[in-house]
Amino acid sequence: MNRYFLVTLCASLVAIWLVSCQGTRTGGKNTKILLPTEWKDIEGEYINAHGGGILTYEGKYYWFGEHRPAQGFATEVGVNCYSSENLCDWKYEGVALSVSDEEGNEIEKGCIMERPKVIYNAKTKKFVMWFHLELKGRGYEAARAGVAISDTPTGPYRLLRSGRVNPGICPENMSEEECSAKLDTAEYREWWTPEWTEAVKRGLFVHRDLEGGQMSRDMTLYVDDDGKAYHIYSSEENLTLQIAELTDDYLRHSGRYIRIFPAGHNEAPAIFKYKGTYWLICSGCTGWAPNEARLFSSPSIWGPWEQHPTPFVGEGADKTFGAQSTYVLSLPDEQFIFMADIWKPESLMYSGYLWLPIQFDKNGMPVISKEK
Repeated sequence: MNRYFLVTLCASLVAIWLVSCQGTRTGGKNTKILLPTEWKDIEGEYINAHGGGILTYEGKYYWFGEHRPAQGFATEVGVNCYSSENLCDWKYEGVALSVSDEEGNEIEKGCIMERPKVIYNAKTKKFVMWFHLELKGRGYEAARAGVAISDTPTGPYRLLRSGRVNPGICPENMSEEECSAKLDTAEYREWWTPEWTEAVKRGLFVHRDLEGGQMSRDMTLYVDDDGKAYHIYSSEENLTLQIAELTDDYLRHSGRYIRIFPAGHNEAPAIFKYKGTYWLICSGCTGWAPNEARLFSSPSIWGPWEQHPTPFVGEGADKTFGAQSTYVLSLPDEQFIFMADIWKPESLMYSGYLWLPIQFDKNGMPVISKEK
C-alpha cells in the first residue's frame, strides 16, 4: 500500500473516515475505512475492478469493475464483482459477466469490456449492467454499448445484446437544419483545423454514424429521482459527450438523446445531483496518462450544460492527483465520494484507486481535495 488519504464525511446516517484498515475500527458512525492506491479484498488479493461503479442494494454495496490482466489490456475474464457492508472490507463475489469461449461471440475472450455499471430496476426486479464493448481483434473501432441482465446483484449476468446507440435518430438538441445538413468526413481529413472543429460541432460524426448508430465508449449510468435512467457516454470519436435516455426497463435506448460540448474531447464521465443541480466530472483524452479533470453542471439532465473550472484543489490537482474519474457514489444526506482509477499501463491489473469526498464551497460548487 503506497499512500493513504484521510478525509471526514459527515452525514446523519453515515460518517466515514478514510484511513487505513490497519487502524482501529469502532463500527457504526465512526467506521474506519481503508483508501490506499492499491487495495486488497478480505482474502488479501488485489481488488481487480477498474473503470467501475457501485450498486447500493438492501444495505450492501456491490462494486463492479473491469478484470484487467497483469499484461496487456484485452479482456480475458470479464466483469468482477465485490461486496461490502462498510465500503472498506470487500468480499470477492466472482465474475459477474464472463467472457465467452465461443469464436465470434460478441464478448469472446480477447474482446475489450470497459466501464461496467449496474443499476436496479424496481419495476422489473432485474439488475441491469451496461458497459463499453470492443469486438475481439478490431481495436477500438466497434465502439458499442453492451447490456446484460441478472436476477441477483452478484450475477451471473446474461448478455442481451450490444450495438451502437440510437441508429437513424438525430439528437434532439441539433436543429432541423443541422440534422439535414450534408457533411462528408472525406472533406475534412485534417483534424483540429478551425473548419474541421466547426464541422464536428455541426454534427460531422453524428451524420457519419447516423444509420448505424452513435459510438459509445467511456460511459456511466444514472438513475434519477423519478426512476428514469440515462446512459452517458463519450461518442463521435471521443470528441463529444452524449446523454441518452433508457427505456423504462433499462434494457434499451428510448430514442431520446442529446449532445453536450461537441469537439470538447471529454471522456470518463461521472455524474451526480446535488440540491437539484446535475454535476458531471470528466477527463480529457490523454490515453492512460492523467490530465486535468473537467466539471460541468445543468439544472436539467437535458441541459443547458455549463462548463466550470476543475473542482480539484491542491498539489497535483492539474493532473487529478494522478487519477481518472469513473463514478460518483451517492451516500445519505447528499454526501458523495468521487471514485477514480490510477492507471498503471505496464500492468493494468495493479492499477490503483483514488476515492475522495466531494465537498461544496459557500457558492455550492464542488471541491475535491486530499486535505483533511
